[in-house]
Amino acid sequence: MFFKLVLLFTILPLVELYLLIEVGRVIGGATTIGLVLFTGILGAFLARLEGFRTLLRAQETLRSGMVPAEELLDGVLIFVAGAMLITPGILTDGTGFLILFPPTRRRFKIWLRRRFDRAVAEGRWVVRGPDDRGPFGPF
Repeated sequence: MFFKLVLLFTILPLVELYLLIEVGRVIGGATTIGLVLFTGILGAFLARLEGFRTLLRAQETLRSGMVPAEELLDGVLIFVAGAMLITPGILTDGTGFLILFPPTRRRFKIWLRRRFDRAVAEGRWVVRGPDDRGPFGPF
Protein backbone atom coordinates (compact mmCIF):
# COMPACT_ATOMS: atom_id res chain seq x y z
CA MET A 1 0.00 0.00 0.00
CA PHE A 2 2.84 2.39 0.87
CA PHE A 3 4.43 1.80 -2.53
CA LYS A 4 1.15 2.61 -4.29
CA LEU A 5 0.86 5.87 -2.36
CA VAL A 6 4.45 6.80 -3.24
CA LEU A 7 3.65 6.18 -6.89
CA LEU A 8 0.45 8.18 -6.63
CA PHE A 9 2.14 11.21 -5.09
CA THR A 10 5.33 11.16 -7.16
CA ILE A 11 4.73 9.62 -10.57
CA LEU A 12 1.23 11.01 -11.18
CA PRO A 13 2.21 14.68 -10.62
CA LEU A 14 5.20 14.23 -12.94
CA VAL A 15 3.03 12.74 -15.67
CA GLU A 16 0.45 15.50 -15.18
CA LEU A 17 3.16 18.16 -15.40
CA TYR A 18 4.57 16.62 -18.56
CA LEU A 19 1.12 16.48 -20.17
CA LEU A 20 0.36 20.10 -19.23
CA ILE A 21 3.68 21.22 -20.74
CA GLU A 22 2.98 19.31 -23.94
CA VAL A 23 -0.56 20.66 -24.20
CA GLY A 24 0.84 24.15 -23.54
CA ARG A 25 3.24 23.74 -26.45
CA VAL A 26 0.37 22.84 -28.77
CA ILE A 27 -2.36 25.28 -27.70
CA GLY A 28 -0.33 27.90 -25.81
CA GLY A 29 0.38 28.55 -22.15
CA ALA A 30 -2.46 31.01 -21.50
CA THR A 31 -5.00 28.72 -23.16
CA THR A 32 -3.75 25.77 -21.13
CA ILE A 33 -4.08 27.74 -17.88
CA GLY A 34 -7.58 28.82 -18.94
CA LEU A 35 -8.48 25.22 -19.70
CA VAL A 36 -7.27 24.08 -16.28
CA LEU A 37 -9.27 26.83 -14.56
CA PHE A 38 -12.36 26.08 -16.65
CA THR A 39 -12.30 22.35 -15.91
CA GLY A 40 -11.80 23.07 -12.20
CA ILE A 41 -14.77 25.43 -12.03
CA LEU A 42 -16.97 23.21 -14.22
CA GLY A 43 -15.97 20.12 -12.22
CA ALA A 44 -16.77 21.77 -8.89
CA PHE A 45 -20.17 22.89 -10.21
CA LEU A 46 -21.03 19.45 -11.62
CA ALA A 47 -19.83 17.65 -8.48
CA ARG A 48 -22.02 19.90 -6.35
CA LEU A 49 -25.01 19.27 -8.62
CA GLU A 50 -24.50 15.49 -8.59
CA GLY A 51 -23.95 15.60 -4.83
CA PHE A 52 -27.29 17.32 -4.26
CA ARG A 53 -29.04 14.83 -6.54
CA THR A 54 -27.48 11.96 -4.62
CA LEU A 55 -28.45 13.53 -1.29
CA LEU A 56 -32.08 13.78 -2.43
CA ARG A 57 -32.06 10.13 -3.54
CA ALA A 58 -30.55 9.12 -0.18
CA GLN A 59 -33.30 10.99 1.68
CA GLU A 60 -35.97 9.27 -0.42
CA THR A 61 -34.38 5.88 0.28
CA LEU A 62 -34.32 6.63 4.02
CA ARG A 63 -37.97 7.70 3.95
CA SER A 64 -38.86 4.35 2.39
CA GLY A 65 -37.18 2.62 5.34
CA MET A 66 -34.13 1.30 3.49
CA VAL A 67 -30.42 1.87 3.96
CA PRO A 68 -29.05 4.25 1.30
CA ALA A 69 -25.99 2.10 0.55
CA GLU A 70 -25.88 2.88 -3.17
CA GLU A 71 -26.28 6.59 -2.51
CA LEU A 72 -23.49 6.55 0.08
CA LEU A 73 -21.16 4.90 -2.40
CA ASP A 74 -22.23 7.45 -5.02
CA GLY A 75 -21.46 10.22 -2.53
CA VAL A 76 -17.96 8.90 -1.89
CA LEU A 77 -17.29 8.60 -5.62
CA ILE A 78 -18.64 12.11 -6.29
CA PHE A 79 -16.37 13.47 -3.55
CA VAL A 80 -13.36 11.72 -5.12
CA ALA A 81 -14.37 13.03 -8.56
CA GLY A 82 -14.66 16.57 -7.22
CA ALA A 83 -11.22 16.36 -5.62
CA MET A 84 -9.76 15.09 -8.88
CA LEU A 85 -11.45 17.84 -10.89
CA ILE A 86 -10.10 20.68 -8.76
CA THR A 87 -6.62 19.17 -8.99
CA PRO A 88 -4.87 20.66 -12.03
CA GLY A 89 -4.07 18.06 -14.65
CA ILE A 90 -5.29 16.23 -17.70
CA LEU A 91 -5.43 12.68 -16.31
CA THR A 92 -7.08 13.72 -13.06
CA ASP A 93 -9.66 15.84 -14.88
CA GLY A 94 -10.48 13.06 -17.32
CA THR A 95 -10.82 10.50 -14.53
CA GLY A 96 -12.86 12.94 -12.42
CA PHE A 97 -15.32 13.57 -15.25
CA LEU A 98 -15.62 9.83 -15.86
CA ILE A 99 -16.44 9.21 -12.20
CA LEU A 100 -18.88 12.12 -12.14
CA PHE A 101 -20.83 10.90 -15.19
CA PRO A 102 -23.54 8.50 -13.82
CA PRO A 103 -23.21 5.68 -16.43
CA THR A 104 -19.44 5.41 -15.96
CA ARG A 105 -19.74 5.98 -12.19
CA ARG A 106 -21.86 2.82 -12.13
CA ARG A 107 -18.87 0.91 -13.53
CA PHE A 108 -16.62 2.33 -10.80
CA LYS A 109 -19.20 1.26 -8.17
CA ILE A 110 -19.25 -2.29 -9.56
CA TRP A 111 -15.44 -2.38 -9.46
CA LEU A 112 -15.36 -1.08 -5.87
CA ARG A 113 -18.01 -3.55 -4.71
CA ARG A 114 -16.06 -6.45 -6.19
CA ARG A 115 -12.88 -5.31 -4.46
CA PHE A 116 -14.77 -4.94 -1.17
CA ASP A 117 -16.41 -8.36 -1.50
CA ARG A 118 -13.04 -9.94 -2.28
CA ALA A 119 -11.41 -8.24 0.74
CA VAL A 120 -14.20 -9.50 3.03
CA ALA A 121 -13.98 -13.03 1.57
CA GLU A 122 -10.20 -13.09 2.07
CA GLY A 123 -10.54 -11.83 5.65
CA ARG A 124 -8.70 -8.55 5.04
CA TRP A 125 -11.84 -6.66 6.14
CA VAL A 126 -14.18 -7.78 8.89
CA VAL A 127 -17.81 -6.71 8.77
CA ARG A 128 -19.58 -6.62 12.12
CA GLY A 129 -23.20 -6.06 12.96
CA PRO A 130 -24.48 -3.70 15.65
CA ASP A 131 -24.63 -6.48 18.25
CA ASP A 132 -21.16 -7.93 17.55
CA ARG A 133 -18.52 -7.32 20.12
CA GLY A 134 -15.09 -6.31 18.92
CA PRO A 135 -11.87 -6.21 20.92
CA PHE A 136 -12.93 -2.91 22.52
CA GLY A 137 -16.47 -3.79 23.51
CA PRO A 138 -19.69 -3.11 21.62
CA PHE A 139 -18.26 -0.30 19.48
